[in-house]
Amino acid sequence: MTEAHRFVHIVDEVPELEGLTEAPVLVHALEGFLDAGNAANLAIKHLMTDSPGRVVASFSVDDFYDYRARRPPMSFVEDHYEAYEAPRLVVRLMHDRLGKPYLLMHGPEPDVLWEAFALAVRTVVEHFGVRLTVALGAVPMAVPHTRPVMLTNHATSPDLLVMRNVWRGQIRVPASAQALLEFRLGEWGHPAMGFVAHIPHYVAQFDYPSASVSLLEQVGALAGLDWDLDELRAAAEARMAEIAAQIEDSAEVRDVVVGLEQQYDSFSRAEGGDETTLPLAEEKDLPTGEELGAEFERFLAGLDPRDRPENPDE
Repeated sequence: MTEAHRFVHIVDEVPELEGLTEAPVLVHALEGFLDAGNAANLAIKHLMTDSPGRVVASFSVDDFYDYRARRPPMSFVEDHYEAYEAPRLVVRLMHDRLGKPYLLMHGPEPDVLWEAFALAVRTVVEHFGVRLTVALGAVPMAVPHTRPVMLTNHATSPDLLVMRNVWRGQIRVPASAQALLEFRLGEWGHPAMGFVAHIPHYVAQFDYPSASVSLLEQVGALAGLDWDLDELRAAAEARMAEIAAQIEDSAEVRDVVVGLEQQYDSFSRAEGGDETTLPLAEEKDLPTGEELGAEFERFLAGLDPRDRPENPDE
């Protein structure tokens, strides 16, 4: 048994993936760091709504998970422990609504042994002959909710990019297991890419299904997968209406949104030039949640706390 195989168990035979004219795509999103607005997690949950598919690879979560940092929930009933929700990091065989198979990897981002995790995923990729891995993610940005969700695409090769990014600057960011995975797959000669949705920073702590829709639309177009997104679009419309109602009560918040709209439109119209970049939410010349203070606190308090990513099932 190789070191990589120690961390993942793979189903030997998957008839649905045999004899395909086109090798499968692996779509993945890991819970944790890179998911503002819970966008990627909402997308994964939506794909599993009709059918959870079936697990074809399971990672040894005990080797990757820090239980003291992210304690799994348990149920205590009167005088005994009754249930335990163990974390799972798996790859599922899924089908789109036309029956086309693809692979879906989801679960908690590994806390440790990132290199071992990347090697384990490489084993999965090579075992199933995956032609492309596609990551989903989201980050808070200084963008308005009143404009289409903007995506940044990234890839191990320029040939894989499908759009021109408005963000064209250079920045050092904290690493993630998902980002390292893409980097290593590229080094190993396996095509990998991903999409990161830009989430309005003033609602980044709440579910933002509009970004989930944009992510899945782009991945579907890229990979030739057809999903029914009507339910997710309905959730997005409801969230937009809720945000609009809250903003109507605050002139200060409306002014900030107008400023972000003007900035968004200006960058969207810009052509050429390496210095054309979209500012991050943390840059000091832009309004931030801290600068808005009590006004944004009041605004956020008006949204449904059940939509917070940390309480998705309440």
